[in-house]
Amino acid sequence: MAFVKVGKIQDVPPGSAKVYEVNGRAVAVCNVGGDLFAVDDVCPHDEGSLDQGALEGFEIECPRHGARFDVRSGEVTALPAVLPIDTFKVRLQGDDVEIDA
Repeated sequence: MAFVKVGKIQDVPPGSAKVYEVNGRAVAVCNVGGDLFAVDDVCPHDEGSLDQGALEGFEIECPRHGARFDVRSGEVTALPAVLPIDTFKVRLQGDDVEIDA
């Protein structure tokens, strides 16, 4: 895979998530205290959009049923989801956010 420019760092303020389409996938870029993480935006439990849920620390919550995932690893941290979500490498090139997806 190759890194793809998706936006600017100022588009994703700390404590927020923003979705970009990368190679046909919805990928949520999450800003946790200035560190960026990229995860699949689709909850494996019922296909809810994770970017519409709360981002608290390193956890993002699905707004539909409350499943939670660690944005660093994709691991499930709260049911009802049982399958992890995909994560992707993120890098900054100046102010540009790039994702390897």
